[in-house]
Amino acid sequence: MQNFGCRATQADGAAIERQFQELGLEQAGGPSKAGIVVLNTCTVTASADQDARAAIRRIHRENPGCRIVVTGCYAQRAPEELATLPGVSQVIGNSHKHRLAEIAEIGPRISDFRLRTGSPARDFVPLLQLVGEGQGPTTEVRSHVFVSDIFAHTELLAAPVFEAANERTRPNLKVQDGCDNRCSFCVIPYVRGQSRSLPLGEVLREVNALVESGYREVVISGINLGRWGRDFVWGGRPRPPRFEDLVWAILSETSLEKLRISSVEPMDWSDELIQMMARSPRVAKHAHVPMQSASDRVLRAMHRKYRPWHYRERVEKIRAAMPMAAIGADVMVGFPGEEGDDFDETVRMVEALPFTYLHIFTYSARPGTPAAALRNQVPVHVARERNRILRELAAEKKLAFMRGFVGHPVEAITLQSSRSLSSRAELDDLPANQSGGVEGPVVFTEALTDNYLKLRLKGRHEPNLWLTAQVVQVESGTLFGTLN
Repeated sequence: MQNFGCRATQADGAAIERQFQELGLEQAGGPSKAGIVVLNTCTVTASADQDARAAIRRIHRENPGCRIVVTGCYAQRAPEELATLPGVSQVIGNSHKHRLAEIAEIGPRISDFRLRTGSPARDFVPLLQLVGEGQGPTTEVRSHVFVSDIFAHTELLAAPVFEAANERTRPNLKVQDGCDNRCSFCVIPYVRGQSRSLPLGEVLREVNALVESGYREVVISGINLGRWGRDFVWGGRPRPPRFEDLVWAILSETSLEKLRISSVEPMDWSDELIQMMARSPRVAKHAHVPMQSASDRVLRAMHRKYRPWHYRERVEKIRAAMPMAAIGADVMVGFPGEEGDDFDETVRMVEALPFTYLHIFTYSARPGTPAAALRNQVPVHVARERNRILRELAAEKKLAFMRGFVGHPVEAITLQSSRSLSSRAELDDLPANQSGGVEGPVVFTEALTDNYLKLRLKGRHEPNLWLTAQVVQVESGTLFGTLN
């Protein structure tokens, strides 16, 4: 299994792995040893598409006998394009991802596919039935493509996923999928469908199961996380459930030590949510608030639902309530028609607001989106230069934020077993009071602070522990600390 892209895609991958396990299949040691390789793709940018195609070619070259199954957002957007690549056995869109293991296990016998109940697989729609005879690629290609109208899709895959290999400490649980916004640059609604939420009872069961298994921090995520619950039937309630209700329920009905909230759109950072985060020591002080641009004109062209002054107000309220919180944002440069003055407005906003990190993207035209048809596409070299300017500014702000913790205690969770730094280059990167002038290996444990900063904690410590460390220095974008 190989996942590309965002946390939601990673979470889908974990759910797919669970499907295969329930069918009795075991995970192989790597693509070169696998009989079936599943590529769970992203399509948010052209480079994401390119990465998926390169992976397909590499796997087919290294293991020509395996069956490559391609799923995810790229598979939903352009299934025929993927189906023609050498080595691809099946393309299964997001619309069918919830039954992927069953389809993939049948493999070459897919024309005779029946569910284990014996009933015809009417909910599986080969592309042949969607496009009709005589259209598009050959019948042979289309018979191995499974995709249907994503907006009719109501399933939501949910299984905890971990941040990285050998870091089984911070499971990520997707509680929402899809998006009802229609940002002009974004292809995601067309490949993930309408907003849909994991029912509260299922969320609590998953969180409680993780707590019982010994996990101390859980990250909740979604494509448009702040819209959680808005798709539920109201019933006798005066209003639909809100994201704040979900956070409150996790805090009141589980014993989870730390809840971390991933990206939430500006209009969903309510005063109630901000105050709940600020008051509870069990919620990580970490707010990710997508901005995209600080130009009112560009935001309107993007079809974003807030104005620059709304955004500024939300971020300033978050900082006032949580002075030490990490505050991050997504920023896009090079949107069609973005003039120098528009970019300058974004730079000024970034300079003025208390950001501690930025995710900076260069606009990439996505087929079928309104922005792809706009005139005045920004030259690539101009967009890249704007990206560079913001990256340098973001690095300065992050460093200033980190230096403010030197000499102070921080809460952090250990991420993995300790490791030794032994090469001369690694030792030279250490603060002087950490390396101590020794030539031999220095043992550190990687950790992550409550407010989303990397920490190297001197000594050997078990993973999945919340500790209080004293920060002694900042070096190479990392805090160095010792136990209090």
